[in-house]
Amino acid sequence: MNFKKQTYYFIGIGGIGMSSIARYLVLQGAKVYGYDKAPSAVISSLQVLGITVVFDSSVDALPAAVLSKQTLVVYTPAIPKNHLQFNFYINQGNDVVKRAVLLGDLTRNTICLAVAGTHGKTTTTAILTHLFEQSKVSYTAFIGGVFQDSKTNMISRGNVYTIVEADEFDRSFLHLKPTIACVTSMDADHLDIYDDADSLSDAYRNFAAQVKETLVVEKGLPLDGVTFSVSEDADFYIDQIKHVSSGVYFNLHTPNSILKNQFFNQLGKHNLSNALAALVMANQAGLLIEGLTKSLATFPGVERRLQVLINQKNRVLIDDYAHHPTEIKAVFDTLELSFPEDKKCVVFQPHLFSRTRDFMEDFASMLSLFDRVILLEIYPARELPIPGINAQALMDKIKGTSVELVSKKELGDLLTKVDERVISLLGAGDIGAEVEGLKHKLMLHEIT
Repeated sequence: MNFKKQTYYFIGIGGIGMSSIARYLVLQGAKVYGYDKAPSAVISSLQVLGITVVFDSSVDALPAAVLSKQTLVVYTPAIPKNHLQFNFYINQGNDVVKRAVLLGDLTRNTICLAVAGTHGKTTTTAILTHLFEQSKVSYTAFIGGVFQDSKTNMISRGNVYTIVEADEFDRSFLHLKPTIACVTSMDADHLDIYDDADSLSDAYRNFAAQVKETLVVEKGLPLDGVTFSVSEDADFYIDQIKHVSSGVYFNLHTPNSILKNQFFNQLGKHNLSNALAALVMANQAGLLIEGLTKSLATFPGVERRLQVLINQKNRVLIDDYAHHPTEIKAVFDTLELSFPEDKKCVVFQPHLFSRTRDFMEDFASMLSLFDRVILLEIYPARELPIPGINAQALMDKIKGTSVELVSKKELGDLLTKVDERVISLLGAGDIGAEVEGLKHKLMLHEIT
């Protein structure tokens, strides 16, 4: 396929995975258009590049330039199958492909490094991208998050290597045939797609079988490959971990050397594991690990991944994408290490009715670790309601701590009154759109 001469129409262009590909294609000279439900910061950044985006799903809203049967249509599985524009293109006979299919095409003739796993994909991919950026090699990276400094989710410095997330949702990662891949974790999730945890594990094994050269895996996972760990001996492992307020110091053991007193500028043992996974992948791609570790001190961070928004005497505000019980536990453990003397409040917006149903007990258990819990209603995303599954049902199961259910409209005023110094905002829904406003409100309150 000649990507540069193609006209594309993205249905759901504002999605983090969709927008990175759209950004890449337009910078390559392709003609790119798209639809999404509503404006956003991501869409604004695409419009700056000259991409036309419509917010009306009717066929009449389609730009004239994309009405041709030759337009290649890219869609996210999150869109409803009764979407008017989607069905117009299906009926007209256009090529209509999932985002994952196009990503597989874009990476096919490159040395592809793909990061899979229930947790840590975005941060690991971003760290790996940073390592390649600092190493001055030819690469393009598609990231499932936005760098805090450059505010982008795609960087292109050439086409020898591609760095991508391998998403297990909708079995999307099975469209990739990476040269080198990593699996960071295999916890059960997306049980609306997979029948059970065994079915999900089978999908990971199928993905591993498609890796051309090297599979990197966290030690203990039921896959064969080069192992890494931050808690036990492995092919590559870390010990002598010392947490400080600005990050973590550690010793790195490789098969051939020990690198002592290294520093990573992010909080949390889980983030250190992500950094180790990225180091091992880069090393397997031919970069010298001894020259990579110093770059960890300058990693810019990813928005909504343990992002410290406020760190003042009376208030700390942390924002994170955590939407699975394991991820909530990782946030709590990090806050316990970084702010051991302070009480902690969590604001959590559950994501998906099915995920809330499948992990109700685990969510309640992990949230109960905090000194105060503030719940928002479930963000439905692509799903219809499930009877009896709502934030109140989750609230009823949280024991041993203060818990309340509020609306987004009430949240800002409530947070100015909480006694807990450390507040974390967690969730994968539209809570992310509230973050800047909440930060501003809290900072104004601290000043006054």
